[in-house]
Order: sequence, then structure tokens, then C-alpha cells
Amino acid sequence: MDNNFKMVAKTLFGFEEILAKELRKLGAMNIQEGVRSVSFEGDTGFMYKANLCLRTAIKVLKPIHSFNVVSEEDLYKKIYAFDWFEYLSADTTFAIDTTLNSDNFSHSLYVSQKVKDAIVDKFRDTDGERPSVDIKFPDIRINIHIQKDHCNVALDTSGKSLHQRGYKTATNIAPINEVLAAGLLLLSGWDGQSDFLDPMCGSGTILTEAAMIACNIPPNLNRKEFAFEKWPDFDQDLFEKIIEVSLNKTREFHFKIAGYDKAPSAIQKAKDNIENANLSEYIQVGQYNFFETEKTVDSHLHILFNPPYGERLDIEMEGFYKEIGDTLKQHYPGTDAWLITSNLEALKHVGLRPSRKIKVFNAHLESRLVKYVMYEGSKKAKFNKDNY
Repeated sequence: MDNNFKMVAKTLFGFEEILAKELRKLGAMNIQEGVRSVSFEGDTGFMYKANLCLRTAIKVLKPIHSFNVVSEEDLYKKIYAFDWFEYLSADTTFAIDTTLNSDNFSHSLYVSQKVKDAIVDKFRDTDGERPSVDIKFPDIRINIHIQKDHCNVALDTSGKSLHQRGYKTATNIAPINEVLAAGLLLLSGWDGQSDFLDPMCGSGTILTEAAMIACNIPPNLNRKEFAFEKWPDFDQDLFEKIIEVSLNKTREFHFKIAGYDKAPSAIQKAKDNIENANLSEYIQVGQYNFFETEKTVDSHLHILFNPPYGERLDIEMEGFYKEIGDTLKQHYPGTDAWLITSNLEALKHVGLRPSRKIKVFNAHLESRLVKYVMYEGSKKAKFNKDNY
């Protein structure tokens, strides 16, 4: 317990509760939900595990300093006064990321420059040598967050955003973020206990995340590296043990995960990405127009998809969304169907009453994740997808 320290996991708007639930399942201590973030405590091994296993975290930060700040001069002095020698040396390369929500500061790049100057000057004045800045591949990545008149300084334990899982090499026009896909799946209640369909699968992100949830596979298993691997105290043996223990918790999946898309190029990209994630045995994809398909299983089906919003694809949206509703109503009995869209006007034309509606964001677009419950009817499925 004495080795525990505070960490903050950053996430997307609306995912705070499910991220907190993930952290509880992993064994985090003192969990507190914030806005687009969840703070918690754990030891070094847990820091490794959080980066490897959290599905809805964008970054995991390790706070090291905080103070009130009112001006650029004040910021420089307080950064300069901090004991940086515990974390950096003259041989270390570093980079600074800044986020601002303050009337006192308006330019994040300028704040990053001011912080960099203070750190470099501290080393030069003390040792006569200074660490270098490396924006792309730094040894240490420092995160500065100024909220009103309060500044938090943290070490970025993750490096590149955790949505960059490492399996996606090909994308379509409007790809969905991996963290967003995982969060939508968890919000929809997907737990791998039924068949699953993404009828507009694009490059296969939702399918891949669905399979990893179903099999309890760590989402970031395919990443090339995390920022903490460059830290001087990185424990390779401990990290490998964390990976081994996490892989021992994977489980069998006894249902089917399927994806459709009209575009042959999308299907090929989906197959490539699914293969990169080593999940081909769990996921089938085929070139089909969803509007010409029917449910192929007698048991319960879980659907989640990301249809076009009209932002980047030229489609007559009202008719398109009406066809979504008609296809679900006529051909998909015994189904929980979830979709995300930012086109709230087109959503009205689905012609079905949603049983749930959750506010989320897809990048900068305010969106809704909606659920339609399609009850069992007498209609028998005729569509056959055995040929793919």
C-alpha cells in the first residue's frame, strides 16, 4: 500500500462512469470520477496494467506537482523552482503537452514553450548542461493542465493516445476511434454472451473491439510501446509478468461476430485490421448491403453500428435512416440494435421509438447513442450469409 501513488486516466465525455467501472474491476484504489477523467491510486505494476488493459482511457497520467498560477512569469518561476532532477537528467530528452481552460492563458504552445524554458534554465543554471527537447520520441513526456488559476503537472505514462491500439493499418473515409468504439460497446451492455453484428462495419474497429471485450483480451496488447518503457526505473520483468497474468484471464467465446459493408474496399481493410489483431477466428465479414439482409440466427442478436452522418459522405440522409428503421423492423426480430449518430434530424426518420438515448461525442461532433429493441415476431430469416 505504501508504494501506491495517484494517477489520472483521461477519457471521452460520457465515458467517466464506465472507465471508473473498468478501474474497479482491475483493482484500482480511491477511484474518483471527474470531467473526461477518473483519478485513482495504484502501484507501478498497476500503472503498467492500466495502460495495457483499460479500454476507455485515452491516457494515464502520473501527477507530480500542482500549484496556483496567475501569469506567465508566475508559471515560469514555479516550474523553475520544482525539483526536476528526480525525473530528468541532462541526457534525457523531453516533450511537453499543454491543455488550457483559463482566462490567464490563451495559447497552449506558448505555455509549453514557457515550461520548457524554465526546465532548461534550471538545469543550465545548476549543472551547466541541459536536457534536449524531442517532440516525436522523447524519453519523458510532461503534461501541463491549467484549469482557471490552477496548474497540474504530470508525467504521461502512455505516450501516444491509447486509442492507437496497434492493429489498425487501414481506415475508411470516416473511421471510428478505438476508444470510442470500446466505450459504445460497454455502454450498450455488450458482454460477449450473444451473437453480434455490425451491419456497416467500415474498417472493422467496432468488430475488433467487440471481439476483444468478448474474449477479455487486453486492448493494447498490440501496441509497440508505452511511454513508461523509456523511464529509467522501468521494470521489464514486472511488465512481462503483468502481460502474462492479463493473458491468463482471457476467456472462450461461443457465439458469432459478423460485419457487413457494401464496399469491397472496406471489407478488405476490415479483414486486414482483424488479422493484425489476431482475431480472424472470431470475426466474419462479408460484402452485403444491410438493407438487403435478414437476421440469420434464432437466438438473441446484439447490433451496434456507426452509420453515415452526412458529414463526409454524400447520402440522402432522411431516406437512409428510414431504411435503417424499416430493415430492423421487418427483418431483425429478437434484436437489441444500437447506433451512434450526430445527425439528430435524420435520426427522427428511423421511425422507431428508442428505449435509450445517451449523449456522447464522436471527435468534435455531439452525438447520440440510441437503442432500439426489436421484439420477436413470426417472420423467419431467409438471408443466407454462409458463403463468406
